[in-house]
Formats: sequence, structure tokens, C-alpha cells
Amino acid sequence: MRDYTKFYIGGEWVEPAAGAKTLDVINPATEESAGKIAMGGKADVDKAVAAAKQAFASFGRSSREDRLELLGAIMGEYQKRQDDIARAITEEMGAPSWLATSAQAAMGMAHFNTAMEVLKRYTFEEPRGTTVIAKEPIGVCGFITPWNWPINQMACKIAPALAVGCTIVLKPSEVAPFSAYLLAEVLDAAGVPKGVFNLVNGDGPTVGSAISSHPDVDMVSFTGSTRAGIAVAQDAAPTVKRVHQELGGKSPNILVDDDGFGEAVSRGISGVMMNSGQSCNAPTRMFVPAARMEEAKTVAAKTAEGWAPGDPNGNSRMGPVVSETQWDKIQGLIQKGIEEGAELVTGGTGRPDGLDKGYYVKPTVFANVTNDMTIAREEIFGPVVSILGYDDLDIAIEQGNDTPYGLAAYVQAKDLGTARDIARKLRAGQVNINGAGVDFTAPFGGYKQSGNGREWGDHAFAEFLETKAILGFEQKQAAE
Repeated sequence: MRDYTKFYIGGEWVEPAAGAKTLDVINPATEESAGKIAMGGKADVDKAVAAAKQAFASFGRSSREDRLELLGAIMGEYQKRQDDIARAITEEMGAPSWLATSAQAAMGMAHFNTAMEVLKRYTFEEPRGTTVIAKEPIGVCGFITPWNWPINQMACKIAPALAVGCTIVLKPSEVAPFSAYLLAEVLDAAGVPKGVFNLVNGDGPTVGSAISSHPDVDMVSFTGSTRAGIAVAQDAAPTVKRVHQELGGKSPNILVDDDGFGEAVSRGISGVMMNSGQSCNAPTRMFVPAARMEEAKTVAAKTAEGWAPGDPNGNSRMGPVVSETQWDKIQGLIQKGIEEGAELVTGGTGRPDGLDKGYYVKPTVFANVTNDMTIAREEIFGPVVSILGYDDLDIAIEQGNDTPYGLAAYVQAKDLGTARDIARKLRAGQVNINGAGVDFTAPFGGYKQSGNGREWGDHAFAEFLETKAILGFEQKQAAE
């Protein structure tokens, strides 16, 4: 049982303010408590923000060399704890061990490494005649992060913020907070100056709202649902702080009629099943030529059934979803798909056979889905794929864009020219062609209700910088 009932504020582990309650953190594979955390309040946020504001006075003026040294130290400490972090992620949100190790925990190291490489060459001052355009750290940053890729979402904010000289107050998800505590231990061991990084646990309406509305927080970065993102923006509005958001998605995956079709179907299904469908950029809407729907169903069923859920500490490819709340939501949407007439190819409601405990969901595929069905419109956030047929590629692209979201999109086509043409027409912040691998320097963020701003690589730096024009910085040469 983990006991994480202190907060990290001003470089120390401190007791929460008087009256703080505790919350049991549930292991989704066992449905039993794996530990407890303290639930903070406004007083804890005020203390953390004050520490971050005080630290910014010096850290905001630190040198590039000092921050490079700090990032290097963080990476060294992170490497020592990476296996611990992977185990914590499995325990708190159910990622199978192979995924927690090779992707979930590994993403943290990748983001710190990327920030370090960008910092080495980033231009903070640019002369333009007698004027200098300077980019300076924005100040105190409030981060509110989710449970589905916990370390990834923390690191992709913390790394660039530290790299440019900002200070931080973090509220991780109360559903999956263990990895955040381990990350705080990493930062402490690496020698992050007191007050530069602070952690306060709690829920969104209390601690999250206190952070996003705080007058001494200069910007807030939120990752989560569109509904919660709207609340964050509303809280932030009276103080006119910068708001960065990475929100929901309902990503289209458009497959072209060519000889790579079967492989493309299988890749698309696996792209959803990984992490039990709990990825905001998962390719959950698969568009296939109507004439090849039967083939798509056969390949999709075989692929999905190869992602059998089971104990995340064993050899299972798929673990449970994160909570009972999520399980109930997913079950309701699967049932909705059945009621609205979508063809259930595999999976369905209820737990998988042989699993009577844990929040496990059957890998589910629907075929002959129409664009007006609920399962084609709402973000399910579970291992559920909707296959839609098309007779005209332009209509598939139009329907792919017919969503309030625009985080990611996918294209599968043997002819690269065709794939590029489709990619240019899709309204999404990131488009993946033919299963391209992760690029940590590529900007990540969405169009429309999928958010605003960008994370990852040099684009992330811009979120944490203010632009200052200093006129007359250089004086004109006197005429001879």
C-alpha cells in the first residue's frame, strides 16, 4: 500500500493544510485500494503558487547552461527510477507491463531528452535592425494532467517549461497519481531549485480550479476532456492568463483501396487496442471502401481478438480500463451502438470470459457504422473501433472532418502522393501516414474542440514564452 499523503512544495514534502481528506487509489486490475493520497485545497495551491512565484525571480533569469545541466541531472535520476515508474503506472491505471515499460515510462525520458536538444540551439533573442525581439519565460505555470498517459503528459509540459526558465505547480490526476510522486522524487534528487517544481494533489473542481483561476499563475496547461477544458478556460478568463489545452479526439483513419488494405486494417485496429483504447489520438473511426467491408470485418475481428485482456502484470497485451466510471461509460456506448443498428463484429458488453474482477473491456469492433451514430460521434475512450464504408474518397474525407474534434487523423495508402493529398485535406493537428513512428520534435495538439496550442519539440517552448520587443537596443551609427 502506497501512502502519498504529503505534497511537494518549496523543495520539501509537506503536510496538507488542515482539514484535507484522503482518497483511496484503486488498482483497476484488482478493484482494490493500492494506496492513498491527500486531497488538497485552495490553501495548498496558494502555498505552492507562492513558492513558485518566489523561485521564478531567480530561475527565470537562469542561464541556458544552468538549465541544460539541470535537464541532464533529471535524465540521470529518471533513468534510475524508470522501472519504478513503469510499475507504478501499471498499478495506478492498468497499463500492461510491456507497455508501461517500453512506452508509458519511456516517454518521460524522451521528452526531457528532446527539451534538452531543443534548448541547445533555441534562439531567445533576435536582432532586427535597432530592435531586439526577446523571448522570455512566461512565469508560474499551472499544469493539470490526466491519467491515461500520466508520465507522458507531465513530462511533455514540465520538460520544456523548465528548459525555458518557468516554475511549476502540478496537479496530476487523482485517479492515477503514483507516477507523479515518483517524478517529484526524481526532480528533487536531481537538484531542481526549491520552489521551481511543486505538486499538489486533489480533484479538478477544487485544486484544478484553484490553479486555473489563481491570479499569480501566468499560464495554465490542461490535458483532458473537452468538457473539463471549457471549465479551465472559464476559470482562467477573469485573470486573462494564457490557456493551453490538449483535449478530446475522434480520429478518422482513411484506408485507400489498394493491395495494402489488409495490413492497414490490422494496423488501425491495433492502434486503438493499445492502451485499452485510452488514447485521445486513437484512430477510432476507420473508413474503408464499401466494396471491401467484408474483408475489413474479417481482418478486424482476427486482429481485435488477438488483443485479449488480462492481468497487466503478466504477459497480457491489454490491461483493464482505468476505473469503474470509465468501464460503465464504455459499456453504455457499446450498448448504444448495438441499439442504433451498428453491426457488432466482435466483442460487446460485459467482461471478457474468465475475468470476473477488474475493469476489463472486450476488444470491440462495429462495422457498417453510419456517420450519425453515437459511436461515430462521441469519444468512447475504450477499445472500440467503428468501421464506416464509403463509395467516394472525397465523401470519406468530408465525413472524416465532420466532427467537433481535430486532434489526429490517419491515412493508409500505398501511393504516397495519394496519401499526402488526403493528409492535406484532413482538419487535424497531426496526420499519420502509413503507420509512421513517433516524432518527439513534431508538434502535438488539435484543431477545433481538440484544444489550442501545441506540445512537443520546439513548438512546446513557445507555449511557455512571452515575446518582448526592445526598441533602440542597438543605436544607429552616426553619419560620417
